[in-house]
Amino acid sequence: MNNEYIYPGVLDDLFAGMTGPGKIIRDAWVFEIIPETETCKGWTVQRLDVLNHQVNDEWDKYSSMVSNLPPELFERHQRIYSEAVKLAKKAGWTADIDTEDEN
Repeated sequence: MNNEYIYPGVLDDLFAGMTGPGKIIRDAWVFEIIPETETCKGWTVQRLDVLNHQVNDEWDKYSSMVSNLPPELFERHQRIYSEAVKLAKKAGWTADIDTEDEN
């Protein structure tokens, strides 16, 4: 029997993906590591971990600061995260909810 965690996908995740894995996925969209149509539904923890490393490598180029992103990436980041916050709020999320330990 396999008890391995399988990710439900960013749109089906807690608070519409306002979680650690959701942030990794949205950042991967920003950096175009994966297409914005990829929700990562059905991905294993190991596959998400690989994606996380790829995202971190990209953030390292900009000292992990949104303000250091070039205009095209900055605009994509703003668009993606603005939409994510709207969806999360519809799902009951507020900025003071800590979801890091819930995934």
